[in-house]
Parts: sequence; structure tokens; C-alpha cells
Amino acid sequence: MTVTEKVAYIRGLAEGLELDENKKEVKVINAIIDLLEDLSESITDTEDVVTDVEGQLDEVDEDLGNLERFVYGDNESEADDGCGCSCDDGDEDDYYEVTCPNCHETICLSQDIVEDGQMECPNCGEVLEFDLEDDDENSDEDDSAEEDKD
Repeated sequence: MTVTEKVAYIRGLAEGLELDENKKEVKVINAIIDLLEDLSESITDTEDVVTDVEGQLDEVDEDLGNLERFVYGDNESEADDGCGCSCDDGDEDDYYEVTCPNCHETICLSQDIVEDGQMECPNCGEVLEFDLEDDDENSDEDDSAEEDKD
């Protein structure tokens, strides 16, 4: 039974009691029933709008899926590998994936951007700094340690 049907049932019960319309208590009951009718109409209208918006949202979701397939291609494994950009094409020497410590989004960066030393996160604006000197020193130490073994 819908809300509108329930309110109609309550109105029928109240009218079936054949109460005196001039009594204050009956006036209050009738006012409450009128209010319930207005509320049930409002709820019905809201449910209709939500149903329409839900249908439109499903259409937008489908269109977005089509757009993603067009932009990223049909290969779903590429989207699962990381950020879905050109760094996922297997060209690991030229691109790096970095996770922003603020918004935790994965960003694909070229070698040039990393060598600049810093950039703003395109998602949240946080300044990201890159220090490659530690990596270079560690790789130099590893190389010298291997030479000492020879």
C-alpha cells in the first residue's frame, strides 16, 4: 500500500466514524488528515523526480563508459595497471608514477618534470618535490661496491 493509499484509508476511517464536524477535536483530526494528504502528494512527486534522475544518471554513466573506452581503448588491463596514461604503455624509462601524499591520487610524470625537482599536484594543488640525488648516490655506491668485488 502506498502512502497516498494509506492516507485515503485513514480519511475513510475518520469519515466512517460520523464525527460531529463542529467539535474542536474533529477539526484537528481533519486538519491532520489534510496535512497527511499534502505530504503524501509531495512524497509521490519527489519519488517521481528521483526515478527520472536515476534514469538520467544511468544514461550518463553509460555515456561515460563509452567515452572511457574511446579514450583509453578497449583493453581493460591498461586501466588496471595504474593511472591509465602513457606511462602504462611499457615505456618505463621515460615516465614515473607518483602518488600524491595529500590526495593519494596516482600521477604519471615524465622524466623532464621529475628532473625539474617539483610540481603542483593537478588534483589538489599540493606542491610535490622530487629529490633524485639520493637515488643517484645509492646507485653510484652500488656500482662502486660491484667494482670492488672484481
